[in-house]
Amino acid sequence: MATQKLAEAVPAPRPDSLAAVSHRDDAVVLGPVLPNDHSSLFIWMNDMQAARLDFTWRPLDYVAFRAWMDRLSQDQGQVLFAIRKLDAAEIAGFVILKNIQAVHRSADLGVRIGLESDRGKGLGTRAVRLALNYAWNTLNLNRVALTVLADNSRAIASYKQCGFIEEGRLRQASFMDGRWTDVLIMAALRPDNVRPLH
Repeated sequence: MATQKLAEAVPAPRPDSLAAVSHRDDAVVLGPVLPNDHSSLFIWMNDMQAARLDFTWRPLDYVAFRAWMDRLSQDQGQVLFAIRKLDAAEIAGFVILKNIQAVHRSADLGVRIGLESDRGKGLGTRAVRLALNYAWNTLNLNRVALTVLADNSRAIASYKQCGFIEEGRLRQASFMDGRWTDVLIMAALRPDNVRPLH
């Protein structure tokens, strides 16, 4: 109820004003999650078809979703970004840096483009590059890792474009749709010539 009231009280910012204060390139903006974004995030986290790309689907109830969103602002080990197209106020997806370890200067990355019509257009690749730039330049991390299903060739190609390298294979580590799938461990290390984007 509080989130709904907040969403009604906070108008969506203009795309250009949000882009001006966020990490961006010439097509994608990584910025804060706004109250108006919550309904889209909730639906995407319950998207059974999209979940098959990276984990076993299980419905997420709204109480658990709200509790997770409320904890994010208190959790120094996670940073959640909304992905937006440069000229649009609507959220297109999200990137999360989680399990941030200051001592080891490492974190894990997750990304999701919400609508199938927006996938395969480079938004995720651009968002991951921006998230890595933030990890190197703001969080001063040295390593960002992720896991991906071995048969998710589109995601693997995108991660490789961003500098991720396969480090290992967990054989038959995921069971979905009645069959076993291998899971790849991939990671990107801080480049020597790190420069801020925006």
